[in-house]
Amino acid sequence: MKPATFDYHRPATIQEAVGLLADLGDEAKILAGGQSLIPMLSMRLAYFDHLIDISRLTELQGIDHRGHELWIGAGTTEAKVGADPRVRQSVPLLAQVTPFIGHFQIRNRGTLGGSIAHADAAGEYPAVALTLDATMEVLSPRGRREITAADFFAGVWETTMESDEVLTGVRFPLWNGRSGFSMHEFSRRHGDFAIAGALVAVTLDDGARISRCAIGLLGLGPTPLRATAAEQAVIGRPAGDVAAEEVGRAAMTGLDAIPVDLQGSASYRRQVGATMTARAWTKAIEHAAGARHA
Repeated sequence: MKPATFDYHRPATIQEAVGLLADLGDEAKILAGGQSLIPMLSMRLAYFDHLIDISRLTELQGIDHRGHELWIGAGTTEAKVGADPRVRQSVPLLAQVTPFIGHFQIRNRGTLGGSIAHADAAGEYPAVALTLDATMEVLSPRGRREITAADFFAGVWETTMESDEVLTGVRFPLWNGRSGFSMHEFSRRHGDFAIAGALVAVTLDDGARISRCAIGLLGLGPTPLRATAAEQAVIGRPAGDVAAEEVGRAAMTGLDAIPVDLQGSASYRRQVGATMTARAWTKAIEHAAGARHA
């Protein structure tokens, strides 16, 4: 199928894009990489009278250290994020998950901001943003504001951005010390959306006790999730005393909106999620144990 007809706009600046979005209202949609939007338009799952293309706005692209955070412009392609040495060094979880996003053709066009703003519960970048407590920078005619990842994802393909706001950049806090990171997900084929997956970030103190922990889940609810009960249960404990299977089981507690579809039942996704969490935990602890102090 082909998309319904629409008017195409290519603003020269982000301020112009925001103005167009405000003027055109609900009949307009921002187009970044188009790797999620264009298929939805082609299948007539979505319809807009106007598309506002921001893919060539250089002010939305780039990667930069800003204090104790790594800033990534919303228009930066997934391929550039995955290949950048600053990302691998400062936010390794982003680099780890990037190869699991579709295929390389998609990553060459898809953007970090487009993926996060699309807010797919099975999306890798939204899960990383939530797990690492990222901050979203958005712009509207009223000015700029920030939204924490914990407050950003509202529902299925839904965020708390206002209709006239555009995501311009994302800031990821840096984890120092003996920190380790890992992501495991299960899908029918590489490049497919994950049936379930888990991301783990952990820091060990000088006594090899867990001083900081974040566990993110994807594909197990209407939005990416944090396994807060599992996180709290391991803080202060010696890493060697925590069984990976225990963490996997704990991460699945309290999940009451697990999707049910042709990919699998809720109980199946729960089992997969527990296994993926246990595997991610094991790798993250191994990496943290071998990490040097920063």
